[in-house]
Amino acid sequence: MADKKILETFPNPAPARDYVIEHTHHEFTSVCPMTGHPDFADITVRYVADKKCVELKSLKLYFHAYRNEGIFFEAATNRICDDLGAALKPRSLAIIAKWKARGGFSSVVTAEWSAKKKR
Repeated sequence: MADKKILETFPNPAPARDYVIEHTHHEFTSVCPMTGHPDFADITVRYVADKKCVELKSLKLYFHAYRNEGIFFEAATNRICDDLGAALKPRSLAIIAKWKARGGFSSVVTAEWSAKKKR
């Protein structure tokens, strides 16, 4: 199971400004819990930082921790959103997961995090 403690942060260099940070990881893999087949996705993290930004090596290691995990698309996308939201406490955050085709379907799952929502 991917551990959110892997995620490291650093201070936002421009906390007085709203600016969009977008990182896309093209090698995300997990395992379908029903079939055991691998699932592949492009995961985009789009956020407006408040006090903290995510360090990219730690984000890569966090994503790689999903490689052998049996998890549905929706659960993976929402867990990533919750973990990054908790680590960063950003002004806004969206996770866009573009899952590669399997069985004739490709899927896009988008999860949004807001500090105003109850967790």
